[in-house]
Amino acid sequence: PSVTLFDASLHHNFVTASNQGKDFDLTGIFNETLVEANPGLSVTVVDNHDTQPLQSLEAPVEQWFKPLAYALILLREKGYPCVFYPDMYSATYKDKGHDGQDYEIFLPACENIDKLLLARKQFAYGPQRDHFDHANCIGWTREGDADHPGSGCAVLLSNSEEGFKTMEVGKTHAGKKFTDWLGKYPGEVIIDEEGKGEFHVSPGSVSVWT
Repeated sequence: PSVTLFDASLHHNFVTASNQGKDFDLTGIFNETLVEANPGLSVTVVDNHDTQPLQSLEAPVEQWFKPLAYALILLREKGYPCVFYPDMYSATYKDKGHDGQDYEIFLPACENIDKLLLARKQFAYGPQRDHFDHANCIGWTREGDADHPGSGCAVLLSNSEEGFKTMEVGKTHAGKKFTDWLGKYPGEVIIDEEGKGEFHVSPGSVSVWT
C-alpha cells in the first residue's frame, strides 16, 4: 500500500491494559483496532516518540506490560510491527512538563526485547490458532512451516496470576519437547500425538514456548 498508519487504537488498548492490570479483559485487546480491521495498513507499536513522557500525545505503556505487548505485535500474523528505539536500547532526556518545569526522564529497555525479536525471526511462521478464551490469560500458536526448520511456537500471556492452556501447535511437532524461550517459566512440555500440549505462564508475564 502507498499509505500505512500507526495503530493508535491498539496502542490505546495497550496503555489501558497496562494501567488496569488484572481488571482488563485481555480477550478484547484487539477490539476496534486497525490491525483487526485492515491489517495490511496497520503499523503496530507499543510506544513511539509521540507517546513517550512529556511529548504531545503522552501515554506510555507501563513497563511490566511491554513484553506482553511486544509479543502481541511481533509473534502474530497480522500487522507491521515497529520497535521503539528506547525499548531496545533505553534512553535518557530532559524536557519541559505541562507546568513549564524541566524534568529528566529515563526510559529503560523492555525486558527480553532481544529474545522476542529473535523469536519472531526464528519461530513465528505458519498457521495461527488463537485461544482468547479467558479474561486474564490468552494465547496463540504458530505451527511453523517447511521453509523455516524448527519454527513454530506457543505464546501465553497473563495479566493476573499464573495461567495455563492446552493449545495445538500441529501434529508435525508430536513428541517434541518445548521450553520457554524467554526463560520465564521452568520445565518442559511434551507435545502429544495430536499436536497439543499444556503450556504455562507466570503471573503478569509472557512465555514463548519453542
